[in-house]
Amino acid sequence: MESKLQLHGFNNLTKSLSFNIYDICYAQTEEQRKAYIDYIDEMYNAERLTQILTDVVKIIGANVLNIARQDYEPHGASVTMLIAEHELTNGEEPDNEESPGPLPDTIVAHLDKSHVTVHTYPESHPHDGVSTFRADIDVSTCGLISPLKVLNYLIHSFDSDVVTVDYRVRGFTRDVDGTKHYIDHDINSIQNYLTEDTQNAYQMIDVNVYQENLFHTKMMLKNFNLDNYVFGVNAGDLDPAEAQSIEDRLRREMLEIFYSRNVE
Repeated sequence: MESKLQLHGFNNLTKSLSFNIYDICYAQTEEQRKAYIDYIDEMYNAERLTQILTDVVKIIGANVLNIARQDYEPHGASVTMLIAEHELTNGEEPDNEESPGPLPDTIVAHLDKSHVTVHTYPESHPHDGVSTFRADIDVSTCGLISPLKVLNYLIHSFDSDVVTVDYRVRGFTRDVDGTKHYIDHDINSIQNYLTEDTQNAYQMIDVNVYQENLFHTKMMLKNFNLDNYVFGVNAGDLDPAEAQSIEDRLRREMLEIFYSRNVE
């Protein structure tokens, strides 16, 4: 069993987890595009986002100090929470094991320094009918608590077609002998914090810089069912050639976001 790191004073490491979650949709007419944006604004308004972040805070084991939230015109929303870590009870250890965190239906409230934020960006293209909803989420913690356990919950809380995840540990902390430690837990890949069903559902690539404690994972949903992507119509009612054209446009959008480059 690995011995516990004995620190001199407070754990000064900052652990930052950043998400970009994309939901792709096809809305052909101006009316359908407006309806899609209205749906997104209602589905992911400030109140709903506050509940999602409250659950995130519970998962990482922290207490909420302050909440600032805002719905924007014409669309979009933001929520920021200041959070604090509490003292661990006797015998209680922080859960930094490289393993998946809980799913949305298994959250248990539990522990009590930093912040959690989410910003949404619904947008649509007037020419090719593709609409893309993006949610940017940042979970930054200091001390013993780790943000990695929220991965599963956040991916399942949004309609996540493409996801980019960045994790970084910054700064250093000292042990009782004065030796500096630049990370306080083992990590090989962000993917190890995802459940098996999530790993099977997504195509994933890693870009990691281990010596800098930088970890980056991109995810794109494997299965494609056109009915899940057209808004305001049924895929079965479309002409086969039109359905194929729509699917090609949606897949192109997903590939461009996944690889961060435009496809000719």
